[in-house]
Formats: sequence, C-alpha cells, structure tokens
Amino acid sequence: MTAPTAADVPPPVPRLAKRRGVELSLLVCAVLVSVYGYAGVGLAKSGAVPPDATRHGAGLGLLALLAHLAVRKRAPHADPLLLPIAVLLNGLGLVLIHRLDLETPHSGAAATQLVWSTIGVGLFTAVVLALRDHRVLQRYAYLSAASALALMAVPIPFPAVNGAKIWIRAGGLSFQPGEFAKILFAVFFAGYLAANRHALAYTGRRVWRLQLPTGRVLGPIVAIWLLSVGLLVLERDLGTSLLFFGLFVIMLYVATGRTGWIAVGLLLAAAGAAAVGSLEPHVHSRVQDWLHPFASIEAGQGPGQLAQSLFAFAAGGMLGTGLGAGHSILIGFAAKSDFILATAGEELGLAGLTAVFLLYALLVARGYHAALALSDPFGRLLAVGLASILALQVFVIAGGVTGLIPLTGMAMPFLAQGGSSVVTNWVIVALLIRVSDSARTPRPAVESDAITPVRTGSR
Repeated sequence: MTAPTAADVPPPVPRLAKRRGVELSLLVCAVLVSVYGYAGVGLAKSGAVPPDATRHGAGLGLLALLAHLAVRKRAPHADPLLLPIAVLLNGLGLVLIHRLDLETPHSGAAATQLVWSTIGVGLFTAVVLALRDHRVLQRYAYLSAASALALMAVPIPFPAVNGAKIWIRAGGLSFQPGEFAKILFAVFFAGYLAANRHALAYTGRRVWRLQLPTGRVLGPIVAIWLLSVGLLVLERDLGTSLLFFGLFVIMLYVATGRTGWIAVGLLLAAAGAAAVGSLEPHVHSRVQDWLHPFASIEAGQGPGQLAQSLFAFAAGGMLGTGLGAGHSILIGFAAKSDFILATAGEELGLAGLTAVFLLYALLVARGYHAALALSDPFGRLLAVGLASILALQVFVIAGGVTGLIPLTGMAMPFLAQGGSSVVTNWVIVALLIRVSDSARTPRPAVESDAITPVRTGSR
C-alpha cells in the first residue's frame, strides 16, 4: 500500500473569522431600527416622541446584549447573522403590536409580548450555555416524540378558542403547548432518519419510479406522524397539521435524496386538505372564506377578516401609509396575531413587506447553509428541520392573509402576538446558533509530521 503523499492530503480548512464584532454592530442597528419605529408610531399618533422610547430601547438592547454575551462565550464561531435578524424581527413585532394597542386603549398586548420575549431570550441564553454539542439531542429522539405527543394531547379537554382546541387557559394566562411540539418532532425526525437513512433509501419494493422502504423501517416514523396529525384534526388545527406534514416530507426527502417523496407528499397533502375541508365545519368555513372573500360584502354584512386584510394591502401600495397611519385594526380581534402581516403591508407598503420577507429568507438560508457545512447526518437534518419550520410557517401565514391559500390560524414568527410562539422561535434560533457554531468551528489541521515521505528507491 502506497503511503500518502503531500498531494493526497486534503487542503487545510480555511479558518473562518468569528465575526462577533459584526454581530454586535448588527445588533445595535437592529435595536436602533426598532426604537426608530417605536418613536415613529408616537409621532404619527400624538405628534411627539413617546417619553418611554429610551426605556424601550434600553430594555431591548439589554436583552440583545445578554444573548450576544451568551453566544460570545459558548458559541464563538456561530453565524453572526442569526441573532441580529431575530432581534430585529422581534423588535419590529413589538412596534406593530404597540401600534395596534393604541387603537384599543384597554389592551396591553405589547407589554405582555415584551414579557414573553424576555422569557424567550432567557431560554435562548440557557440553551446556548447548556447545550455544548447538538449531537447529544440524538440520544433523546424517542423521548422527544413521546413528549411532543403528550404536549399536543394536553389541550383536548379544554374548551375551544376561536374554533380550535389548542390552548390552555389558567389564571388569566394562556399557553399553546403544541408550539414546543414542532421542535421536539424536528429532533425526533432528525434522529430517526439519520439512523435509518440508508435503509429508507435503498431497501424495499419498487413501485413505478418510487422505491419504497420496508414497513419495518418506515412504520415507526409514519405511525408517530399519523398520530400527531390525528391529534391535530381532533383539535381542528389545520395550520399546525400542514406544518408537521411539510416538515415530515422535507426531512424524509433530505434524508433519502429521493424526489418521489415530494410528489407523494403533495398528493397526500392535497387529498387530506380536500377531505378535512369538506368534512370539518370550522375548516370548511375557512375554505369558503378563501374562495369567496367578498361574499359577506355582497350579502350586506360588511367585509370579513380576509377582505379587510386584502383592503389593507391595497391601501399600503408601494411605500405604505406610514407607521401609525393605517386602519388594519378594522380586521378585528386577530389583527395582532394571525393578521399582523396586514398591518405591516398597509403601513410599510410593498417595499417594507419585501424587506420583512427578505429577513425571513435570510434566516432560513443561514440555517440551510449551516446544514450544508456539517458532516454529521443528525446535525444536518436537525438544521434543515429547524429552518424548514420557520419557512413553512411564514409561507402558510403569508399565503393565508394574502388569499393564496385558506387561513390556518398560526402566528408569524417573532412578529405576531403570541407568547408560546415567540418563546419557541427563540429556542429554534438558539439551536441554529449551536448548529452553526459546530459547522463553522475550524477542524484540526492535518499535522505535516504525519505525512510519510515517499521513498524514491534511490540512495
């Protein structure tokens, strides 16, 4: 056997800069943009800068600094864009919710959202500090699946809220445990698919152009997925059902590399949506609103939520009416949650809305980029799953409020009112930070002394 030569040794991995200074600079910009928006709302509504604008900026800046210090200490090679994007989206969401609070004087949604955001940053810091290696999570794949199913089953005995049984309300507080289930399912899918990816891709019968895996390999993961979707149907939560199904199909495709799963997934999703939309009354009414958004106007009952949302986008035009100068509060009780994007579209216009979508796209792209740079299959699948959760959620919500698909009743990541949602999204960003740190950490270079010189045979 020929000893390796210097030419056989792979080139050294380029040493990436840590970019923590860049992250801190971007965080300052994110906080300043949020404070500028907060002051702009005050100027538009009362003609003066709110007296608590400095306090608002200091609070947001303190949270950002806390998260930055945690990243600097435990994940120094992490992607420098992830944290600033999350802070900017969270800050913009607080501004929009505060702006809508001014139209409903007895509501304190922005203050409550700030409390949940603080809890979210606290959990972000705890995850970054405590989780040294993301591969540890692979040991708890089945425990994650069991915990996710338990969390999803908890709200079933509670009364429905706005048609869906996904909330727990106690002592004036409400909580949506299913939000955490999506992270746990991503961990389970990543762990199971990483361990069985070869069997899923290369064994089983071949049906037309699709090679099916054996039931012994595919059975457990399909059973858990069907159980989760069954629970969601009982809870009448179409949005989360679509999210889990899309996550399952995407991660199965990434694990096996077979495009046939995408086609099968789209066909099953279409069949399932058609069946649920025709049989379940709550979902059926949303489908009818989607097909005929102006029917209530023609019937003399005034515009519904979707019609008001479309009017808000139309009123915003290219540059928007300006923060605080819109009328999206006419949408009703869901203006701060499901339809927060309509407020952004009306007051920031198409230009501002495009900027918001670009922020989400960049956040998702950095997650996929970290996945490509990792060498372990579990880490790759986990990063893809976490980034796909954000991508699917943005698509489902944006499609619903713009009339592309039926409304599903989910919260826009970081932007919309919802404590469970904002806390969960901060945990997702923390895991992406941990994964990206592993992806960007320089691997040990091959020692030059380890290279055996080539014997030429001449003396």
